[in-house]
Amino acid sequence: MRHPARPSPLISVDELAARLGLTDLVVVDARWVLGKPGEGRADYDAGHVPGAIHLDLDADLASPTGFGAPGRHPLPTPDEFAARMGAVGIGDDTFVVAYDDAGGWIASRLWWMLDNLGHDAPGRGGAAVLDGGWKAWRAAGLPVSSDPVPALRARTLHVLDRWTRIIARDDLRDRLGTLVLLDARAPARYRGETEPIDPVAGHIPTARSAPWDLDVGPDGRLLPPDELRRRLGEIGLGGKDEVVTSCGSGTSATLHILAARVAGLPDPTLYVGSYSDWSRSEWPVVSGAEPGSPADARA
Repeated sequence: MRHPARPSPLISVDELAARLGLTDLVVVDARWVLGKPGEGRADYDAGHVPGAIHLDLDADLASPTGFGAPGRHPLPTPDEFAARMGAVGIGDDTFVVAYDDAGGWIASRLWWMLDNLGHDAPGRGGAAVLDGGWKAWRAAGLPVSSDPVPALRARTLHVLDRWTRIIARDDLRDRLGTLVLLDARAPARYRGETEPIDPVAGHIPTARSAPWDLDVGPDGRLLPPDELRRRLGEIGLGGKDEVVTSCGSGTSATLHILAARVAGLPDPTLYVGSYSDWSRSEWPVVSGAEPGSPADARA
């Protein structure tokens, strides 16, 4: 049985539960913990959606020397990404559902990569993020497995030959002040009060604080489209200016892209290197609650 076309990049736990076992479905557990390598995999081994495979943000969804280096999660080349996905059983006809336990911002990275490279095109399998993720699955009392998942049959995944709607550090600096730059990190990191992993505390000049969790309700699910349109509009999405979304390493920023899609707003551009790239450049950063000016980037 094949998967019917879906209009939304989100899928509910009930809909996923009804689809388990269907042909060409691959469920991806994307759990990952900042600064704790291997913990996401350990959580997966302890219990996961039946039949789900685990993909690691560091090992499977990034390439150390790719676009966005020296940031922490540069993009692999499209060919490298396609080869890795094909090796774990994701092909042209595969419907991919990704989930995490962090509000969706890790799963959205895989959704964005597949979507950006054309996996949502007519006749392709498509991809979705499980709304509410692992917590919603558990709260619904749905089946959980800790059994090892046999390796899936390798498939061929054809993708576009380049990433789109991305921006490099030099181009971003040249355009500061002419676009809206959002920072999806926690407010304390934006203000420079704490920095657990990157070399300098603060934020990129002109960036507006736009923490990823403004897209998510208390239940861990994405907010309804109308509410997303209102909140995203308040931080600059949907206006006349181009919007670039960033975070620490080009991961949680993709949740704003997912939310914009759900809200019916234009997709923002992704600064893949994000703050981890900028803060390693020795270019100036700004501390405090105010965005700063383009001149601060050239001080």
